[in-house]
Amino acid sequence: MTYHQYSLKGVPGPLWAWVEQQAMARDIEINDFIFRVLDFARCDWRGKNPLDAKPVVREVSVAKIAEPKAQFCLRIGEYGHIWQWVIEQHRGTKQPIKTIVLGAIERARIGWTPLFESETLVPQPRPAIIPFTFIDLFAGIGGFRVALQGKLGGACVFSSEWDRFSAQTYAKWFGEPPVTEDIRRVPTETIPDHDILAAGFPCQPFSIAGVSKKLSLGQKHGFECKRQGNLFFRICDIAHAKRPKVMILENVKNLRSHDRGRTWLVIQQELRRIGYEPRAEIIDAAAYVPQHRERIIIVCFRTDLYGTAEDFRFPVPPSGQRPAIRNILEDRPDGRYILTDHLWAYLQRYAKKHREKGNGFGFGLTPLDGISRTLSARYYKDGSEVLVPRRPTDPSSSDRGAQNPRRLTPVEAGRLMGFNFVRNRNDIPVSDTQAYKQFGNAVVPDVIEAVAINVLRYMAERKTSSSRGSAKQRIALRAKRLLKQKVLQSAGVGGAGA
Repeated sequence: MTYHQYSLKGVPGPLWAWVEQQAMARDIEINDFIFRVLDFARCDWRGKNPLDAKPVVREVSVAKIAEPKAQFCLRIGEYGHIWQWVIEQHRGTKQPIKTIVLGAIERARIGWTPLFESETLVPQPRPAIIPFTFIDLFAGIGGFRVALQGKLGGACVFSSEWDRFSAQTYAKWFGEPPVTEDIRRVPTETIPDHDILAAGFPCQPFSIAGVSKKLSLGQKHGFECKRQGNLFFRICDIAHAKRPKVMILENVKNLRSHDRGRTWLVIQQELRRIGYEPRAEIIDAAAYVPQHRERIIIVCFRTDLYGTAEDFRFPVPPSGQRPAIRNILEDRPDGRYILTDHLWAYLQRYAKKHREKGNGFGFGLTPLDGISRTLSARYYKDGSEVLVPRRPTDPSSSDRGAQNPRRLTPVEAGRLMGFNFVRNRNDIPVSDTQAYKQFGNAVVPDVIEAVAINVLRYMAERKTSSSRGSAKQRIALRAKRLLKQKVLQSAGVGGAGA
């Protein structure tokens, strides 16, 4: 059965009043708000079934909203992928569609209200340089949004992330879930207009580790990777249609050298074809966080507005003392993060074997006053790339050696990436395994902030220069007309209105 609309009848009055209030507060249509709630339920971002909460409405004292809403027509439209989830729940649970929809709304009202009320971990300050809007593609856990919204005051008008666990963290931090549909299936016309397109498009097809793994499995890599390799072109499709002023893209350092430079050549050609000039820089996050993490940042300027942007400059890394690993460690980490005797012995044997062969493979024991190796998405496996020595104040473990180092806790992994607002484990709504994957795949917000500050200043300066140029042109044209008028008058032709 294909639905184009659904008649939602007999919604309890207090519940409907809450829906109207929330939609009005966000300046969106009720239809859009309800589907946003259903998308929350679909993401299952708290690991709880929203249908556990029956649509029983608490009593309220305001009599005028106690009457049930007679009927509301839900328009499915571009929300077909969310509605499909509702139908699947209906078939699987044998519950009426109305019960499923109202159950999700009631669960939102009772359990999700703090997030909807913008009591989020990442606030939105006033714009520091110029007001701007942006979209957050391949958002992950929102590293771009932390920088562009939480630090620079931009307004995020659309976000997309297909991993349901990352969507849980994103919703926890920003108070709203990203679109979890494959971005290739999201109609471009449903994406709002915006000033900046931000995207950390998937790096696995281009990273050294990712390419090695795919080759070992006999799989395609780069643009030939069917699942992730062609997502860059979807970014170009969106940019070509929506025409943002600037794009800020992030990927692994190996993007430039992948396939002997041919991948990078294709990327530049495609960006120029749609009217953007790319400016790229490899930036090491070690100046911002205690971690050696080199990533390529690509800033793409719309050529009809900024030309080739040859005078744009990437930020100079801050000088002075660099952050150290000890600055991000928890005071009392749980003893379960200490390596077992068996694992610690194995890692030492493994490192010794490769040292004897002249290889650099092995664990990374980070000095407390130093910086770590790059945190990867595979950190959940054994944590060997970033180990920290035990401090005298750290808790011990009766079944683990006193000299055994430990891996980072999820909170420390978040801080290592620059998510300093992560105060404790309660701020991370997913398992340790998912948390390590998410932080290992994230962008460093401080790096994005530094780049974005220069981008916004450049945009503001060019806008001012353009305005001044327009004023000069108007003055010159007026002077030309006055001169022509005087010439005509002196020749006895025409009058004041000539």
